[in-house]
Amino acid sequence: MAIRLRRIVSARKIPKGYFAVYVGENQKRFVIPVSFLNQPSFQDLLGLSEKEFGYNPTGGLRIPCDEEIFLDVTSRLN
Repeated sequence: MAIRLRRIVSARKIPKGYFAVYVGENQKRFVIPVSFLNQPSFQDLLGLSEKEFGYNPTGGLRIPCDEEIFLDVTSRLN
């Protein structure tokens, strides 16, 4: 069973219990549950972000991977 991720393009409000990440070359914005932060596979994606952008990047949380990989990883979570 896949999880449908809420993708917000223009709205800036983030529901309680969620946070925004920017994925891929085009920096597509996805709003995902904070519960993903505890998942080892999502932590691997965060490790990629830390390697590329450092621990305190400016702006939003960017994940440097293809959208397809991000969607594959997050669809397996929950």
